[in-house]
Amino acid sequence: MAEKQKKIRMGVVGVGSLGQWHARIYSEMPDVELVGVYDADKKRAKEIAERYHAAAYQTIEELADAAEALSIVVPTDKHRAVAGQVIEKGKHVLVEKPIAASTQEAEEMVELAQQRGVILQVGHVERFNPVLAVVNPAQQQPLYIEALRIAPYPPPRFGLLPRGTEVSVILDLMIHDLEIILHLVQSKVVDIRAVGVPILSKTEDISNVRLRFANGCIANVTASRISMEKQRKIRMFLPDSYVSLDYQEQSGKILRKKLLGIAQEEIPIHKGEPLALELRAFVDCVRNRSAPVVSGEHAAEALKLAVAICQSIRKGQT
Repeated sequence: MAEKQKKIRMGVVGVGSLGQWHARIYSEMPDVELVGVYDADKKRAKEIAERYHAAAYQTIEELADAAEALSIVVPTDKHRAVAGQVIEKGKHVLVEKPIAASTQEAEEMVELAQQRGVILQVGHVERFNPVLAVVNPAQQQPLYIEALRIAPYPPPRFGLLPRGTEVSVILDLMIHDLEIILHLVQSKVVDIRAVGVPILSKTEDISNVRLRFANGCIANVTASRISMEKQRKIRMFLPDSYVSLDYQEQSGKILRKKLLGIAQEEIPIHKGEPLALELRAFVDCVRNRSAPVVSGEHAAEALKLAVAICQSIRKGQT
């Protein structure tokens, strides 16, 4: 008789609009025990804990002691302090994107995780969107990429900034596409031409950037959190084809050069919940001690590019 698989003990720090889904998904995994949650709002922590049959911990330290691995779903400016606290205890962490509020903080987190020998995965959830499975960067080198990510402004929160607006839209939304583009192109950025303006926040709410890579690829990336609608799309021009992917609809099409013209075909995509796929991958990394799809190092590179874009915009405004 096969030995029963040991359950991985998971915790969630921060159970607001996104963290609550981390708690739900862990609670539904048969090989995971959601031991508990923590939130600065004790009433909220109790509500989510009861909903998913877990404990509401009074401190992050107590939750970290009870768990093997934790999701850190707190505002970006608190990532370094909270994740560092958990990593110091030798616990594996999945930190929501962006990895940190500054490149220095990101580097400190990566170094600390290496010192403690723990897994540091970062929540660039779009990398787990099934649409991306159709592109293999090792076989298909993009020549030109267009990425669009727009959304309405986040709703107000009592006593808090609207979610995500503690950072620029570049670090909040565009960073998803920057991380994906770095993964697809696998070449050094050699030129950045960026514009962006604050509308409702203290930092950029809408931005566009043109990136040129050492291998000749060009990427044009737009992000906005002041749109009337929500769209998340990426288009890639490859040497022999054009690929258009819709992250939101989880659909795609490909146009190929043929002898007598251009042929279009729909891409068969096995739809799935990206966050569930991401958390499943994290649990598997913890169980197998394997490298995450989006490591701290990968996320730090995406953050470095995002910060460089922000600096380019501000330099252009002086």
